[in-house]
Parts: sequence; structure tokens; C-alpha cells
Amino acid sequence: MTDSNPIVNSLASIDGRPTPLPSAHGWRGQLATWRVPLSILILCILPWLLPSKALAVNVLIYGVVCVGYNLLFGYTGLLSFGHAAFFGVGAYVTGIAIAHFGLPWYAAMALGILAGGLLSLVIGALSIRTRGIYFSMVTLALAQLVYYAALQASGWTGGENGLRGFTVSELNIFGLHINFLDPVKKYYVLMAFAALALWFVSRILNSPFGAVIEAIRENETRARACGYNVERAKLLSFTLSGLICALAGTLMAMHLAIVPLDTLHYQTSGMIVMMTLLGGAGSFFGPFVGALAFLVMEDVFSIWTSHWQIIVGSVFVLFVLFLPKGIWGTLLAWRTK
Repeated sequence: MTDSNPIVNSLASIDGRPTPLPSAHGWRGQLATWRVPLSILILCILPWLLPSKALAVNVLIYGVVCVGYNLLFGYTGLLSFGHAAFFGVGAYVTGIAIAHFGLPWYAAMALGILAGGLLSLVIGALSIRTRGIYFSMVTLALAQLVYYAALQASGWTGGENGLRGFTVSELNIFGLHINFLDPVKKYYVLMAFAALALWFVSRILNSPFGAVIEAIRENETRARACGYNVERAKLLSFTLSGLICALAGTLMAMHLAIVPLDTLHYQTSGMIVMMTLLGGAGSFFGPFVGALAFLVMEDVFSIWTSHWQIIVGSVFVLFVLFLPKGIWGTLLAWRTK
């Protein structure tokens, strides 16, 4: 059976060789249909499977970051080293709105997401016309400008000490008062936003635009020859990716009640890339699996040695060499055989 989507059909072959497309009636088609509720179900039971609720919250937040990054890297094929900028700006704007202006949590989160989206639009417009390693370096350089701007604006951001002095202890949602200091209640409130992000990404991927960005990933030249505006599609993908990463930043600010300066550092961008690749770039639930794998390794190996990064880095290299599809992507590939 062939796919009825003309965008996919027109780009389903590379160098004249047809690429087999999965049947909509097979198990992969069923999995794609139910991927959002199944993902939410797994996230619902995650706190009860991990040794601590704090670890589950971190997996949730970094999973959302990687979901946003995966939209750009896994589905559009653009390797960015600057997504810490959107993550950090979302967190900083949320914290500043609460600490300096006394805004309610929902208004602060909205401003954080908007700021991250605007920043991603600007950085995307400046970087998408470059390709390959040049694109990656431009995003890295622009993100570092944001880092140093936050470092210098110490009156607003706290400089090297990070932003402190704000705590969200209770949420009032349609008259329902939720104790946000309770780890379990906090997790499920944040999970509601993670579920919204998953639904949003799923809608993107199921749309004609989702087919276009996947076509760009597979063969940009052929996509351009078919008449699609590749630059505009890249820019929109970049902006949507930044919006989701900014959402994760607002969740982190709400969770920690502080915003460390390292949130904007290039090491955070590198960690996002590692998590996405560990889970499986281009797979829907892979970002959460990668975040879980990375954070569990960090927790375990940091107890053994202060040089835990060497061990995690070695594991990452092994995955790149022998399991390039990542944990979740490899499991899906094995299931297909």
C-alpha cells in the first residue's frame, strides 16, 4: 500500500529508488494513531517507577525540551547547538515576571513562552540560510550572545548567581487550589503541560506541514524542486521548536523557583542534543526515553565518581556508533523486523 499524501509520494524516493512507506493499517500506523494517549499513560505512571519524584519531574521537563528540539533536528534535519537559549529565556522571563513584577504564574508562563518564541524567530531568521556545520555554529554563537547578555544584566537575572527570590507555592486553577510544593501534585500539573506539548507536536506531524519538513530532512533539493518554500518551512519549524523549548523553561522555573545561569550555557544545548540522540531522533516518544536514560546515568554515575561525564560521554559515543537510532528508535526498528 502506498501513502495517499502527495507531498510524501513526491519525495518518497531518493536517487530514483522508492522508499517503502509504512502501512496505515499496520501496528506502526496504530501506534502513530494512539501515540499521544499512550505517551501520556506512560508519563502518568512514571513517578511510581522511579526512585524519586524529583527525578520524574526532571525527566518530564527535559523530555519536553527534547520534544521541541526533536521537531527541528529529528523531523526537519537541522542540527542546532543553541536551543539552551530558548529554554533559558523561557525560564528567565517567567522568573522575572514573578519576582520583579508580581505577575500570576499563568501570565508569567505565557510571557516566557512568547519571549522564547520571538527569540527563536529572530535566531531562526538569521541562521536558516546557512547549511550543515555553518548552521550549527551560527546557532551556537547567537545562543552564547544571549548567555552573555543574561550574565551582564545582573540586575534582572542575578548574573552568575542566577535568578532567585520567587516561589510558586499554590496554583489556583478555575477555583481549585493546588499545593504546588507537593511533589506528586507538582508532577501532574507539569505533566498536563507536557501532554499539551505532545498533542501539539503530533498535530504538526500529522499535518501537510509535517510532511513537508520530513521531506526537507530526506532530500532538501527535491523538496525545493517540487515547489515548496524550504526557507519558510525551516523558519516555522525553528520557531515552533523554540516555543516548545521555552515552555519547558517556564516549567523548570516553576519547579525550581530559581533559574541558574547555566540554563543558557552551551553545555545545556549539548545535553539536549545528547538526550535526543540517546532516545532516538525522529521518534515521537524517544525524547522522554533519552532524558530518562541521561538523568538516570547522571544520578548513578555521579555517586561513584565526580568525573561521571566521562562515563556518560563514552556511553553516548557507543550509541552513536552502534545504535544510531537511539533506544526507542532501535526498539521500534526491532519490532518492525
